[in-house]
Amino acid sequence: MRMLPLRRPALSRLQFIILFALYIALALNIVFYHQAFTLLPVNSLRNWLVFLSMPVVAFSVINIVLSLASFLFLERPLITVFVLVSAAAQYFISTFGIVIDRSMITNILDTTPAESFALMSTKMVLTILLTAIVPVLIAWFIKIKPAQSALRSITYRAVSIVISALLIVLVALLFYKDYASLFRNNKELVKSLSPSNSIVASLSWYSHNRMDNLPLVRIGEDAQQRPEMKNGPHKNLTILIVGETSRAANFSLGGYDRETNPLLKQDNVIYFPNATSCGTATAVSVPCMFSGMTREHYDDQLAHHQEGLLDIIQRAGIQVLWNENDGGCKGACDRVPHQDMTQLNLPEYCIKGECQDEILFHDLASYIDKLQGDGIIVLHTIGSHGPTYYNRYPAQFRKFTPTCDTNEIQGCSQQQLVNTYDNTILYIDYIVDKAIKLLQSKQDRFTTSLVYLSDHGESLGENGVYLHGLPYSIAPETQKHIPMLIWLSDDYQKRYGVNNQCLQKNAREKAVSQDNLFPTMLGILGVSTKEYRAEDDILTSCREQAK
Repeated sequence: MRMLPLRRPALSRLQFIILFALYIALALNIVFYHQAFTLLPVNSLRNWLVFLSMPVVAFSVINIVLSLASFLFLERPLITVFVLVSAAAQYFISTFGIVIDRSMITNILDTTPAESFALMSTKMVLTILLTAIVPVLIAWFIKIKPAQSALRSITYRAVSIVISALLIVLVALLFYKDYASLFRNNKELVKSLSPSNSIVASLSWYSHNRMDNLPLVRIGEDAQQRPEMKNGPHKNLTILIVGETSRAANFSLGGYDRETNPLLKQDNVIYFPNATSCGTATAVSVPCMFSGMTREHYDDQLAHHQEGLLDIIQRAGIQVLWNENDGGCKGACDRVPHQDMTQLNLPEYCIKGECQDEILFHDLASYIDKLQGDGIIVLHTIGSHGPTYYNRYPAQFRKFTPTCDTNEIQGCSQQQLVNTYDNTILYIDYIVDKAIKLLQSKQDRFTTSLVYLSDHGESLGENGVYLHGLPYSIAPETQKHIPMLIWLSDDYQKRYGVNNQCLQKNAREKAVSQDNLFPTMLGILGVSTKEYRAEDDILTSCREQAK
């Protein structure tokens, strides 16, 4: 039987543009209209008209852009880009409640292949297939009719542009105050409008990062270790653990009703229940906390080409090592010895390119035994990184059940998700305690100390928001309120005159933040430099009281 040839549907260029402008403006902005409908709210005729004018404006803008591109025969490639980014943005906004801005573009570009794979799900594949891939294939399958008259085709599209522009002007004249009020009071709303959200965010990222190759700015060139740190029977050794996505709300040390910190509870740590992060994403918080700049005055452009905490410590003659298990140090360890532990791919800890945090201790005791001077070891953990929380801990830490053993976390019950997340905190408790025990085992040679803090918190579906990375101004407290603790050996407290009771009291009563990390680490290691801010060193007042 002879197969009939598949006939391609044909549209005029104007019809083709209008069809896909409508698809992008309407079908790929449902989440935007839903948010706008909620925020307006639509409770009067005027507000109904304002709401109904939104798709008119969206269509008109997209129609103008595509029509202008058509004069260079670029409408099909541009439609492809618009559909792909709009569909992807709508999926992630509706699924995880994220905001598409410059920091989110940074997060996307910093995401490792393993982290990207963790976001893959059947729902995601089907959604992108149906809303992006299929429409793009249709856009390239449709045949554009040759114009009988080039002048007539150009005229029709020019008229279409003019009509669209007039519609935008009409809406502005009628509803400018309504739009201005809505977007002024809800500044993040526009970041749900596709494809402008992705385009603006990408341009902002490019503009922000084009100066990355500027000469390195050196700081703390006067750094040296204070004499009292060098005089004594023991060298000094500090472990700094940088956590990932652990929120203070789920730490029993801070009052959480579940026992998620049974080991640290026995370690006489100083826990800070009122600690906040510099950002809501690793790409912001890690460079910020190591930069020496406070959150209020943090300049990420400058941080990209300026030395930081570890450069100063190393310059003072202290040996530095950074062990990495979270996709990179975001520039904080670029000029000091560092190693990516995931590259070891040890089967007892690793699966599909990601490793559980115990891998950070591989050969660490041997490294310490070979240390000839003072040292600091930074362990960058993968901690509670989602959405695959169930991969963050070994089976023996599956204490809270039932768990959410999938990356489609929005399909799990709230209790399943919290159970799984709490198991990650239970494993973090084990990791930090393991580091403390390692330090205790080396006290015949070293005066030891440890600091732990998370880079940011996490949302677990509260108010429909998952994961992290929302702009700081609108992020929920769970993304900003972080766990932070300090452990000082008895030898450290006696040798350097630190009053533990004073620290415990200050921890309960005073708020701290990642701004305190830079001066506190310099203080713990006894590094003298003009970059040191004694008033922000958590130990300062308790050193004075102990004298």
